[in-house]
Amino acid sequence: MGVRAGWLGAALAACAGLALAEEPAFAPPNLSASGVRDMAANCAACHGTEGRAVPGSRTRALAGRTDVAQLLRAFRDGKRESTVMKQIAHGYGDAEIDAIGAYFAHRPVDR
Repeated sequence: MGVRAGWLGAALAACAGLALAEEPAFAPPNLSASGVRDMAANCAACHGTEGRAVPGSRTRALAGRTDVAQLLRAFRDGKRESTVMKQIAHGYGDAEIDAIGAYFAHRPVDR
C-alpha cells in the first residue's frame, strides 16, 4: 500500500505542476494533405467547391489563383477591408495560410 500511495502522490504532484505551468502549447497546424483539403473546404460555401465559384456569383473564384495567401494575410492583418474574411483569416497561422494558398493555386480553373 505504501508503494501505491507513493506513486499516487507523485502522479498528483506532477499534475499539480502541470496546472501551474505556462499557457499550454496548441497543436501544430494540420498540414497533411487531408488537413489542408479540410481547411480549404471551409471556403466552399462562398467561393465554390475546389475554389470554383458558381457561375454568376459575385464572389471571386480561388482556383488557379496564386495570390490567395497574400490576400488571406491582408485580411487577417487588417490591411484589406472585409465583412467576413478578416474573421476567417484570423483563425489561420502563416503555415496554414501558405498551405491554403498553394492548394488553390494548384486547383484547375475549369471542371
